[in-house]
Amino acid sequence: MKPVVLRTFLTCFSIAIVLTAICSPRQADAQVVQRAVGGVAIDADGVVSVPSVEDEQALAEVRRNAQVDAPEELQKFTELRGVSLKQLEATLAECLAEGKPIPEAVRYLAGLQRVQFVLVYPEQNDVVLAGPAEGWRMDSLGNVVGATTGRPVLLLDDLIVAMRSSEASRLEPISCSIDPTAEGMQRLQSVVSTLRTIGNPQTTMRRLEEALGPQVVSVAGVPETSHFARVMVAADFRMKRLAMNFEPAPVSNLPSFLHLIKGSRGKSSTTPRWWMAPNYDPLARDAEGLAWELRGPGVKCLTEQDHFDASGKRQQSGKASKAAQRWAQLFTEQYSELADHDSTFGQLRNVMDLAVIAALIDKEQLMVRAGCELPTLMNEASPSVFHAPKQVASQVSFIERHGNFTISASGGVQMLPWQIADRIEEVSTVGNVRDGISPISDQWWIE
Repeated sequence: MKPVVLRTFLTCFSIAIVLTAICSPRQADAQVVQRAVGGVAIDADGVVSVPSVEDEQALAEVRRNAQVDAPEELQKFTELRGVSLKQLEATLAECLAEGKPIPEAVRYLAGLQRVQFVLVYPEQNDVVLAGPAEGWRMDSLGNVVGATTGRPVLLLDDLIVAMRSSEASRLEPISCSIDPTAEGMQRLQSVVSTLRTIGNPQTTMRRLEEALGPQVVSVAGVPETSHFARVMVAADFRMKRLAMNFEPAPVSNLPSFLHLIKGSRGKSSTTPRWWMAPNYDPLARDAEGLAWELRGPGVKCLTEQDHFDASGKRQQSGKASKAAQRWAQLFTEQYSELADHDSTFGQLRNVMDLAVIAALIDKEQLMVRAGCELPTLMNEASPSVFHAPKQVASQVSFIERHGNFTISASGGVQMLPWQIADRIEEVSTVGNVRDGISPISDQWWIE
């Protein structure tokens, strides 16, 4: 039998529908969405598994019945739509005081697809978030996306979490990680040391999966039950599925990592680790510091080689194989196109945008400068809550290669938004955007 590359991957989950933000469904529908969305199931104990056929059929029915039509005045695509934080706060406070549901358009932040500008209006006691926007629909993953672009819209839930997590993110990264346990790696190393030939691939795969055992999901910096957290883990899951050739990339010029190493010579990196991080140019601001622009693609992929000692504990190396570096580079170069084809990656960029603008608002004291307070958004409104993911099963498969086998067992997402907010340059033309948008009394979105 030919030598083979072993690939092991975390059975994780794709993006979850923010149920209360979508359709006010029946209780049975709520259970379906908690159970299985976008290719995974999560039970009340936080165990992640592959959804059954019945789960998928039930979820498809939820999608068919979901009401996610945008109001007529928000349907048309525009390069620049604003959301007034002052009026958003007033709307939330009114809904909370009167026991009314939050309007769908508010939950989707008027269809904003990115936060490109943060604009401060001290004379009107307001801060406005602005960017491209349009009406919305639900895509095949259950994500709410632009009606024509397919790019995911921003969610009120994620804005709330980003704003409330900003102060903590000054010192602690916002992150997720999916990692094997030390005991699992120790067992795996023991099994691998006894392998002389692969033998029956299915038998060997089961043996390795059992040895590695469940892997641990950890989330830091945001509530693990939040949609924000699920976005990070889902994007990590999708990235590694592409890297390890579990499915082809939806864009050209992005081969899997396994294809990159299949034709290489010599011993390959046995435990490449990839993670996604913010990728922004310096923030642009006007001379007065009242108009700010986020610039750059938003997300990049980083890598290094993991080492595990005899006890199974990770030892970071700070180094990476050429093949792993090449794949990270290709992923970064293709990210914007990937986000257009896979809404999971677009949602990760959205929450990174929100984390950065929350850090910017906090660092530059923009709400203080505007004389605007947000007690409902910051303290009283309750974002959607989901089962927190705790562990995932390891999944192993094989691909032929001349050489040794490769194991990929970890990865994640890491954001340090205050570092992005520290990099600033003055650009006078940014002020023109602020001059072109004027908040309207009693209206929370601005065209």
